Amino acid sequence: MTAQTVGHLVLGLVVIVVIARLFGRVARWIGQPPVIGEIVAGILLGPTLFGGALTEVVFPAGIRPSLQALATVGVVLFMFLVGLELNGSLLRGHGRTASSVAIASIVLPFGLGAVLALHLLNRHPTENRLAFVLFLGAAMSVTAFPVLARILTDRGMLHTGVGALAVAVAAVDDVVAWSLLALVALVAGGATEPWRIALIAPFVALVVFGLRPVLARWAAWEDRRERAERPVLGTLARAGATAVLALGLALSASATEWMGLHLIFGAFLFGVAMPREHGHRLRAWALPLIQRVSGVLLPVFFAVAGLAVDLSTLGGAALADLLLILLVAIGGKGIGAYLGARTHRVPHRDASALAILLNTRGLTELIALTLGLKLGVIGSELYSLMVVMALVTTAMAGVLLPLVHPAREKPELPPRHLDLEEAAGPAPLAHGSDAVGTKGLP
Repeated sequence: MTAQTVGHLVLGLVVIVVIARLFGRVARWIGQPPVIGEIVAGILLGPTLFGGALTEVVFPAGIRPSLQALATVGVVLFMFLVGLELNGSLLRGHGRTASSVAIASIVLPFGLGAVLALHLLNRHPTENRLAFVLFLGAAMSVTAFPVLARILTDRGMLHTGVGALAVAVAAVDDVVAWSLLALVALVAGGATEPWRIALIAPFVALVVFGLRPVLARWAAWEDRRERAERPVLGTLARAGATAVLALGLALSASATEWMGLHLIFGAFLFGVAMPREHGHRLRAWALPLIQRVSGVLLPVFFAVAGLAVDLSTLGGAALADLLLILLVAIGGKGIGAYLGARTHRVPHRDASALAILLNTRGLTELIALTLGLKLGVIGSELYSLMVVMALVTTAMAGVLLPLVHPAREKPELPPRHLDLEEAAGPAPLAHGSDAVGTKGLP
């Protein structure tokens, strides 16, 4: 890499971070999650404006592979954090209702998405029809778990019955959605040898039932240790813990990539394997660094994703497809969540709030769409339409939620859980609890 290329890369990174922060603040000012502004910033940095002239100046072809690599690192770290947030205790006290709502809010949008896929195949042909149908169904079923948690926190709803239920359902939705997307990756990745694919199930079992107890014992041992009296020893221990976690994350992500899945699935799985009952010391040492690096690199992912979005060439047929996509996405998820909640006698107002909240797709949807584009399951035009859908379904929560569930007069204190601020908002949240705001919920 030449000095000129390095200079272009640094300039591009500065432009990305500054514009993403600016648009994120604007989004928050108008009552939207900052991720909305950051995604819009990524789109505007792409070919949608000025026919791509701005893109060529700011992001010349020579630096795009480096930007793609940085974006991949950011997404891998983010997926690790999402996996770390998931915890079975989220279902405590809400298991039956949350399971029913989750099933309804996945089955209905998945089925409608599959039917829509059969219609869209006429205008968006693909070599792998099965992968296309499965992907559209899975994409309609996604809920952005961290963004939803941030919206609930900002509106003072996280420590309420409907807030706890929404978080629990979103957690289940995330697990099922990523499992479906893993299936899509296997169906689309026909070049992978079958014997590698056969290793996926044993690998998952090894991580969950083998690695997780080892990490738990290590975390408990670290918690029992007294703080080193000498600062040098404490610094070495902190660096060592961070290095071990980074190595485990890299190995898990590389393993799933080698088996025919994507890096993000290994990162997500390693986050799920992290201990819940112990490990406060490890979290205090390693996670702030991981959060900061992910926070800096996620805007790079938005910019790279925006390079594939071109809304300037969309015609009437594409707009008709967009309306159908929005109808299926909003209606399928909303009606499924509402009916699932009402079958358990959840009040109408709370069921309506659930229907709105679970339509929040945000960054999680963008990651899924990028995966579909990389696998060749969807083309650039449909990718652009689906990105617009992700924006609309996330933004509508801020508009519709106050109509059915007004915010409390006094916002609640931020919950003590892992901070995913760069995906869901700039205001830092304390970390240290094992679950996302489930303690003390009614």
